[in-house]
Amino acid sequence: MFDIVIKNGILIDPEQLTRRMGHLGIKNGRIAAITQQEIQGTVEIDATERIVSPGFIDIHGHVDLDAYCGELSLRQGITTTVGGNCGLSPVDIEAFFTAHETNGFMINQAEMIGHSISLREKVGAHDPLQPATPEQLAQMVHMVEKAFEDGACGLSLGLAYAPGSSNDEVYQLSKLAARYGRVVAVDTRMKTGIDMYSLVEVIDIARQTGARVQISHLVYQYGTGVVDEALAVINRARADGLDIRFDSGMYTEWATHIGAVLFNEDSLELNGWKLEDILVITGKYNGQRLTPEIYQELRSLAPHTAVVVLTGIEEEIYLALTHPYGMPSTDTGAYAPGEGHPQIAGSFPRYFRKLVGERYELTIMEAIRKATLLPAETLGFHSKGRLRVGMDADLVVFDIKGIMDKAEFGLPDAMPEGIDYVLINGKLVLDKGELVETGAGQPVRCHKPVYEYHI
Repeated sequence: MFDIVIKNGILIDPEQLTRRMGHLGIKNGRIAAITQQEIQGTVEIDATERIVSPGFIDIHGHVDLDAYCGELSLRQGITTTVGGNCGLSPVDIEAFFTAHETNGFMINQAEMIGHSISLREKVGAHDPLQPATPEQLAQMVHMVEKAFEDGACGLSLGLAYAPGSSNDEVYQLSKLAARYGRVVAVDTRMKTGIDMYSLVEVIDIARQTGARVQISHLVYQYGTGVVDEALAVINRARADGLDIRFDSGMYTEWATHIGAVLFNEDSLELNGWKLEDILVITGKYNGQRLTPEIYQELRSLAPHTAVVVLTGIEEEIYLALTHPYGMPSTDTGAYAPGEGHPQIAGSFPRYFRKLVGERYELTIMEAIRKATLLPAETLGFHSKGRLRVGMDADLVVFDIKGIMDKAEFGLPDAMPEGIDYVLINGKLVLDKGELVETGAGQPVRCHKPVYEYHI
């Protein structure tokens, strides 16, 4: 007798690239049987005409144990989220994981250690336009090494938020990531929406340090008419033997806080961004476009207010996510109900609806592989992203014909349709839209042997 049996599902195995009808048995938090023979469970789920897939892995988010953000991710079929992106993370990774274990959480959480905001602030490098001192860098090296020892899955560089970061900072910390076998996720140091040098700089990080590099939210960076050129740069780097991958959201409009250096007046002018094309998505001006008065007030008095830049070309999303090494992501973050960007609730359902159901640009097999196995392999999650006996029972049961994002600007947290069941670590957590378990998620610690690094 199994704890849970999922019966009569369309079982998609992205590792073996197989699709078959059958039953799946779960015992003690793991997949214990995949069979076409009849099996019984204490709980049985009928998955007739439904896809049964490994749970989706969101390789670029900012959930960081926020309960509502975690719930919105869960309702998209996300079972594991990767936080600490864009250079913003907890500095004490061990304390973060301990809090998760002690208090429980909605979904599994992996974490990167963030350089460009968190570590620089911690060591006193407060000016984003100036490099850290040698003494500050030495402190950061020590903290990154401790974070990796504690299980951080990578180093995140938010170079757009600290454009003064020196090559010494970037290369020394990236070499440490390479030594530990961890990925380096990079929010690139773009000066304008067509700045290709910023991408070449990221490629050079991999070339100079030996690190595996994941470019963050590619379309938010280059989705202004240059994605094809960006992909050509990535392809050339991969042909040279560099391990370059990337994630991308399902929207062209991107969000961050109004106090960021990239919203300085000089940067606005350089990029040609008009204030009326920037939408406030949190706080007292939620839903309003910027005016000169609102801009000055928020920059001075409420710099953490989130805004969205209404820019980009939709077709570039599909160019990015049909690339063999492109992965869907949410770039989600913590917002109050009714606030935020629709990516927080709609990203993964929109990905399947658009690329599989409407545009036929990805097969269901390839779409699932990009949302499960590819991020698991990228980050070294050996027991996730796979539909195989012995793997963690993180699973999503969904209707590929009915999956639908409902979130939009003004209704950013509207729940999607078509996600029938979600299981995390062998526990049923979402049952036909009803949240039945809020503490099934576990911290995902990355522990790989340190290897000798030579440059």
